[in-house]
Amino acid sequence: MFRCVSRLLLSFVMLMAGAVVGVGATAGTAHADSCYTWNRTLSQGSSGSDVTQLQIRVAGWVTSGERLSYDGQYGARTAAAVKKFQAAYGLSADGVAGPATFSKIYALQDADCTPVHFTYAELNKCNSDWSGGAVSAATAKSNALKTMWKLEAMRHALGDVPITVSSGFRSYACNNAVGGSASSRHLYGDAADLVGSPSLCRLAQQSRTHGFSEILGPGYPGHNDHTHVAFDPSPYWSAPTCGI
Repeated sequence: MFRCVSRLLLSFVMLMAGAVVGVGATAGTAHADSCYTWNRTLSQGSSGSDVTQLQIRVAGWVTSGERLSYDGQYGARTAAAVKKFQAAYGLSADGVAGPATFSKIYALQDADCTPVHFTYAELNKCNSDWSGGAVSAATAKSNALKTMWKLEAMRHALGDVPITVSSGFRSYACNNAVGGSASSRHLYGDAADLVGSPSLCRLAQQSRTHGFSEILGPGYPGHNDHTHVAFDPSPYWSAPTCGI
Protein backbone atom coordinates (compact mmCIF):
# COMPACT_ATOMS: atom_id res chain seq x y z
CA MET A 1 0.00 0.00 0.00
CA PHE A 2 2.80 2.42 0.94
CA ARG A 3 4.54 1.71 -2.37
CA CYS A 4 1.39 2.43 -4.42
CA VAL A 5 0.58 5.62 -2.47
CA SER A 6 4.15 6.84 -2.83
CA ARG A 7 4.07 6.35 -6.59
CA LEU A 8 0.74 8.13 -6.92
CA LEU A 9 2.10 11.09 -4.97
CA LEU A 10 5.24 11.14 -7.10
CA SER A 11 3.17 11.01 -10.27
CA PHE A 12 1.16 14.01 -9.05
CA VAL A 13 4.33 15.95 -8.31
CA MET A 14 5.62 15.18 -11.81
CA LEU A 15 2.44 16.46 -13.41
CA MET A 16 2.60 19.65 -11.37
CA ALA A 17 6.25 20.15 -12.29
CA GLY A 18 5.42 19.63 -15.95
CA ALA A 19 2.73 22.27 -15.76
CA VAL A 20 5.13 24.75 -14.19
CA VAL A 21 7.83 24.38 -16.81
CA GLY A 22 5.40 24.15 -19.70
CA VAL A 23 6.05 20.60 -20.79
CA GLY A 24 3.19 20.87 -23.27
CA ALA A 25 3.39 18.38 -26.11
CA THR A 26 6.51 16.52 -25.03
CA ALA A 27 6.96 14.02 -22.26
CA GLY A 28 9.96 15.76 -20.72
CA THR A 29 12.72 13.84 -19.02
CA ALA A 30 11.42 13.48 -15.46
CA HIS A 31 10.63 9.93 -14.43
CA ALA A 32 9.19 8.16 -11.43
CA ASP A 33 11.84 5.50 -11.10
CA SER A 34 14.93 4.08 -12.78
CA CYS A 35 13.03 1.79 -15.15
CA TYR A 36 12.45 3.74 -18.35
CA THR A 37 11.83 7.33 -19.45
CA TRP A 38 9.91 8.49 -22.49
CA ASN A 39 11.32 11.71 -23.92
CA ARG A 40 8.72 12.52 -26.56
CA THR A 41 5.01 12.31 -27.25
CA LEU A 42 4.08 9.25 -29.31
CA SER A 43 1.23 8.93 -31.79
CA GLN A 44 0.32 7.09 -34.97
CA GLY A 45 3.29 7.10 -37.29
CA SER A 46 5.87 7.07 -34.50
CA SER A 47 8.40 4.26 -34.41
CA GLY A 48 11.31 3.17 -32.29
CA SER A 49 12.26 1.39 -29.11
CA ASP A 50 10.21 3.83 -27.05
CA VAL A 51 7.11 2.67 -28.94
CA THR A 52 8.00 -0.93 -28.11
CA GLN A 53 8.30 -0.03 -24.43
CA LEU A 54 4.87 1.57 -24.60
CA GLN A 55 3.40 -1.47 -26.36
CA ILE A 56 4.63 -3.74 -23.56
CA ARG A 57 2.65 -1.69 -21.06
CA VAL A 58 -0.60 -1.33 -23.03
CA ALA A 59 -0.75 -4.77 -24.67
CA GLY A 60 -3.35 -5.84 -22.14
CA TRP A 61 -5.82 -3.24 -23.37
CA VAL A 62 -7.09 -4.84 -26.57
CA THR A 63 -10.34 -6.27 -27.92
CA SER A 64 -11.40 -9.89 -27.51
CA GLY A 65 -8.98 -12.22 -29.26
CA GLU A 66 -6.66 -9.44 -30.36
CA ARG A 67 -2.90 -9.45 -29.75
CA LEU A 68 -0.77 -6.33 -29.91
CA SER A 69 2.60 -6.67 -31.64
CA TYR A 70 5.76 -5.48 -29.94
CA ASP A 71 7.14 -4.18 -33.22
CA GLY A 72 7.98 -0.58 -32.37
CA GLN A 73 5.43 0.73 -34.90
CA TYR A 74 2.70 3.02 -33.57
CA GLY A 75 -0.18 1.92 -35.76
CA ALA A 76 -3.94 1.88 -35.36
CA ARG A 77 -3.91 -1.08 -32.97
CA THR A 78 -1.40 0.58 -30.66
CA ALA A 79 -3.44 3.79 -30.72
CA ALA A 80 -6.58 1.82 -29.85
CA ALA A 81 -4.81 0.10 -26.96
CA VAL A 82 -3.54 3.44 -25.67
CA LYS A 83 -7.08 4.82 -25.84
CA LYS A 84 -8.39 1.92 -23.76
CA PHE A 85 -5.57 2.33 -21.26
CA GLN A 86 -6.29 6.05 -20.99
CA ALA A 87 -10.02 5.52 -20.54
CA ALA A 88 -9.46 2.83 -17.92
CA TYR A 89 -7.42 5.23 -15.79
CA GLY A 90 -9.57 8.32 -16.27
CA LEU A 91 -7.31 10.10 -18.75
CA SER A 92 -8.31 11.89 -21.92
CA ALA A 93 -8.70 9.00 -24.36
CA ASP A 94 -7.18 10.38 -27.55
CA GLY A 95 -4.78 7.55 -28.40
CA VAL A 96 -1.79 9.86 -28.13
CA ALA A 97 0.79 8.93 -25.50
CA GLY A 98 1.95 12.12 -23.85
CA PRO A 99 2.86 13.39 -20.36
CA ALA A 100 -0.35 12.28 -18.61
CA THR A 101 -0.19 8.79 -20.10
CA PHE A 102 3.47 8.35 -19.24
CA SER A 103 2.95 9.66 -15.71
CA LYS A 104 0.27 7.04 -15.16
CA ILE A 105 2.59 4.33 -16.46
CA TYR A 106 5.39 5.57 -14.18
CA ALA A 107 2.99 5.34 -11.24
CA LEU A 108 2.13 1.76 -12.21
CA GLN A 109 5.66 0.39 -12.48
CA ASP A 110 8.54 -0.47 -10.21
CA ALA A 111 12.20 0.29 -10.82
CA ASP A 112 12.69 -3.09 -12.52
CA CYS A 113 9.87 -2.27 -14.99
CA THR A 114 7.41 -4.76 -13.50
CA PRO A 115 3.90 -3.49 -12.76
CA VAL A 116 3.42 -2.64 -9.09
CA HIS A 117 1.10 -5.56 -8.38
CA PHE A 118 3.32 -8.31 -9.81
CA THR A 119 6.94 -9.38 -9.41
CA TYR A 120 9.46 -11.51 -11.24
CA ALA A 121 9.47 -13.82 -8.22
CA GLU A 122 5.76 -14.53 -8.71
CA LEU A 123 6.34 -15.43 -12.34
CA ASN A 124 9.32 -17.67 -11.62
CA LYS A 125 9.05 -20.14 -8.77
CA CYS A 126 11.34 -22.56 -10.59
CA ASN A 127 14.84 -21.10 -10.33
CA SER A 128 16.64 -17.81 -9.83
CA ASP A 129 18.13 -17.22 -13.27
CA TRP A 130 15.37 -18.10 -15.78
CA SER A 131 17.52 -20.75 -17.40
CA GLY A 132 16.75 -24.24 -18.68
CA GLY A 133 13.60 -23.50 -20.65
CA ALA A 134 12.77 -23.52 -24.35
CA VAL A 135 14.27 -20.06 -24.89
CA SER A 136 17.20 -18.12 -23.51
CA ALA A 137 17.00 -16.89 -19.94
CA ALA A 138 16.80 -13.29 -21.16
CA THR A 139 13.90 -14.07 -23.49
CA ALA A 140 12.02 -16.01 -20.82
CA LYS A 141 12.33 -13.11 -18.40
CA SER A 142 11.29 -10.62 -21.08
CA ASN A 143 8.24 -12.75 -21.91
CA ALA A 144 7.30 -12.85 -18.23
CA LEU A 145 7.40 -9.06 -18.08
CA LYS A 146 4.97 -8.83 -20.99
CA THR A 147 2.69 -11.32 -19.26
CA MET A 148 2.73 -9.30 -16.05
CA TRP A 149 1.60 -6.14 -17.82
CA LYS A 150 -1.32 -8.02 -19.36
CA LEU A 151 -2.21 -9.32 -15.91
CA GLU A 152 -1.99 -5.78 -14.52
CA ALA A 153 -4.54 -4.66 -17.13
CA MET A 154 -6.81 -7.57 -16.29
CA ARG A 155 -6.48 -6.89 -12.58
CA HIS A 156 -7.55 -3.27 -13.06
CA ALA A 157 -10.44 -4.23 -15.35
CA LEU A 158 -11.69 -6.61 -12.67
CA GLY A 159 -11.85 -3.79 -10.16
CA ASP A 160 -8.28 -3.85 -8.87
CA VAL A 161 -8.78 -7.18 -7.18
CA PRO A 162 -5.68 -9.28 -6.43
CA ILE A 163 -4.78 -11.99 -8.93
CA THR A 164 -2.77 -14.94 -7.64
CA VAL A 165 -0.21 -16.65 -9.86
CA SER A 166 0.52 -20.24 -8.85
CA SER A 167 2.97 -21.02 -11.64
CA GLY A 168 4.85 -19.06 -14.27
CA PHE A 169 8.16 -19.82 -15.97
CA ARG A 170 9.38 -23.40 -15.79
CA SER A 171 12.64 -24.97 -16.90
CA TYR A 172 12.34 -28.39 -18.52
CA ALA A 173 13.25 -29.93 -15.17
CA CYS A 174 10.56 -27.99 -13.31
CA ASN A 175 8.02 -28.67 -16.02
CA ASN A 176 8.70 -32.41 -15.97
CA ALA A 177 8.44 -32.44 -12.18
CA VAL A 178 4.85 -31.20 -12.30
CA GLY A 179 3.86 -33.30 -15.31
CA GLY A 180 3.61 -30.34 -17.67
CA SER A 181 3.15 -30.72 -21.40
CA ALA A 182 6.35 -31.05 -23.42
CA SER A 183 5.19 -28.05 -25.47
CA SER A 184 4.02 -25.99 -22.49
CA ARG A 185 4.18 -22.23 -22.86
CA HIS A 186 5.56 -22.17 -19.31
CA LEU A 187 8.85 -23.21 -20.89
CA TYR A 188 8.86 -19.89 -22.77
CA GLY A 189 8.11 -17.72 -19.76
CA ASP A 190 4.91 -16.28 -21.22
CA ALA A 191 2.39 -18.38 -19.29
CA ALA A 192 0.75 -17.98 -15.91
CA ASP A 193 -1.54 -20.26 -13.96
CA LEU A 194 -4.12 -18.30 -11.96
CA VAL A 195 -5.90 -19.47 -8.83
CA GLY A 196 -8.09 -18.12 -6.05
CA SER A 197 -10.52 -15.24 -6.39
CA PRO A 198 -12.01 -14.03 -8.75
CA SER A 199 -13.42 -17.36 -9.81
CA LEU A 200 -11.52 -19.44 -12.33
CA CYS A 201 -14.28 -18.93 -14.89
CA ARG A 202 -14.27 -15.18 -14.34
CA LEU A 203 -10.52 -15.15 -14.90
CA ALA A 204 -10.83 -17.24 -18.05
CA GLN A 205 -13.59 -15.05 -19.45
CA GLN A 206 -11.84 -11.77 -18.63
CA SER A 207 -8.49 -12.85 -20.03
CA ARG A 208 -9.96 -13.00 -23.55
CA THR A 209 -9.87 -9.19 -23.72
CA HIS A 210 -6.36 -8.69 -22.36
CA GLY A 211 -4.09 -10.02 -25.05
CA PHE A 212 -3.81 -13.67 -24.07
CA SER A 213 -4.00 -16.08 -26.98
CA GLU A 214 -3.97 -19.33 -24.99
CA ILE A 215 -6.61 -19.75 -22.32
CA LEU A 216 -7.29 -23.09 -20.62
CA GLY A 217 -9.60 -23.44 -17.66
CA PRO A 218 -12.29 -25.50 -15.92
CA GLY A 219 -13.59 -28.28 -18.11
CA TYR A 220 -10.31 -28.65 -19.99
CA PRO A 221 -8.36 -31.74 -18.89
CA GLY A 222 -6.11 -31.01 -15.93
CA HIS A 223 -7.34 -27.45 -15.49
CA ASN A 224 -10.24 -27.66 -13.07
CA ASP A 225 -8.12 -26.15 -10.29
CA HIS A 226 -6.62 -23.21 -12.18
CA THR A 227 -6.96 -20.97 -15.22
CA HIS A 228 -3.98 -20.98 -17.54
CA VAL A 229 -3.22 -17.91 -19.67
CA ALA A 230 -0.37 -17.51 -22.13
CA PHE A 231 0.83 -16.14 -25.42
CA ASP A 232 0.65 -18.80 -28.13
CA PRO A 233 1.43 -18.19 -31.81
CA SER A 234 -1.45 -20.59 -32.51
CA PRO A 235 -4.36 -19.20 -30.44
CA TYR A 236 -6.41 -21.74 -28.52
CA TRP A 237 -9.09 -21.26 -25.90
CA SER A 238 -10.85 -24.01 -23.98
CA ALA A 239 -12.67 -23.77 -20.69
CA PRO A 240 -15.94 -25.63 -21.41
CA THR A 241 -17.31 -25.23 -17.90
CA CYS A 242 -17.02 -21.47 -18.38
CA GLY A 243 -18.61 -21.39 -21.82
CA ILE A 244 -15.27 -20.93 -23.58
